[in-house]
Amino acid sequence: MLPSLCSSKHLHLLNSQNASSLRRSYSIQDNNWRSSIGRFPQKVKMIEVGPRDGLQNEKQSVSTDDKVKLIEMLADAGMPVIEATAFVSPQKVPQMSDHAEVMKRLSQKPGVSYPVLTPNVKGLEGAIQTGAKEISVFTSASETFSWKNVNCSIEESFNRYQAVTDLAKEKGLKIRGYVSCVLGCPYEGVVPLTKVVQVSKRLFELGCYELSLGDTIGVGTPGHTIQLINAVSQHIPISKLAVHFHDTYGQALANIFASLQMGISVVDSSVAGLGGCPYAKGASGNVATEEVLYMLRGLGIKTQGDINLSKVIDAGAFICKALGRDPVSKVSTAVQRKGSIPPVWNPYIAV
Repeated sequence: MLPSLCSSKHLHLLNSQNASSLRRSYSIQDNNWRSSIGRFPQKVKMIEVGPRDGLQNEKQSVSTDDKVKLIEMLADAGMPVIEATAFVSPQKVPQMSDHAEVMKRLSQKPGVSYPVLTPNVKGLEGAIQTGAKEISVFTSASETFSWKNVNCSIEESFNRYQAVTDLAKEKGLKIRGYVSCVLGCPYEGVVPLTKVVQVSKRLFELGCYELSLGDTIGVGTPGHTIQLINAVSQHIPISKLAVHFHDTYGQALANIFASLQMGISVVDSSVAGLGGCPYAKGASGNVATEEVLYMLRGLGIKTQGDINLSKVIDAGAFICKALGRDPVSKVSTAVQRKGSIPPVWNPYIAV
């Protein structure tokens, strides 16, 4: 008679017999096990978008003091890039109306970048006056979304950004680009990959050092993500690409995992899963920074700046208290409930 699979004695024998062969097959030191599931990068750069993309889409307003404290907490946690604010119209985006004050009050940590969103020359000029050293510009792969978001066609948006990027380069500012609706549009539905590639290539050629591909409404799946990166990376070096996923359908982490396997090493995320999209009804917030860090930790992938997960969780708890709501992050919720972060699982521990 075969021993019961529920027998602890049987499990001990099975584990004892397999442990040595497992150790011979895979080495913790060289991480050979990772080659069986993809070519992961050795290190990932995290782009924290919570203070801008997150807070601008929250209904509850946050004081300037709390915004500044959040940014400084994230910098103290080791985040290498923190999108600080947006120089946009206070009438259209009231949550960002204190953009100049945020930049003036902010105590910038050496080695940390604090890009700001500048949709037009007026916004760029305001950013320059506050000492900004890096800006972000964006366009959409969807014509309808472009009209809803910035009230102009894709072609017109490029005309605007030509002037913005020309001035930015003249002033010595770094430029990061965003393309929205790369995996779907709330108005047009499926967005052709050819359109995404065309828009991405054109924005990159304006002088962006890096281009972030945004699944604005969170409809993408890993299969779609692989096709997207494969298509765009034929025209833009994969080292210049980043990914930006919303978690509307619970696919963000899976999409990031697929992106890492494709060679992506830059990931946008938002502390506590802040955000949404005012022009995409039903879209939930960005993938939570805590979730991405926990996954990278489990995969043995280091982060630029050696980001401290505990401190990021603290920053998320702080801003959620200011907003009067609970964090979206399951990692944050679990750690706060249990009181500690679980150790990294190690399949090679002797039984």
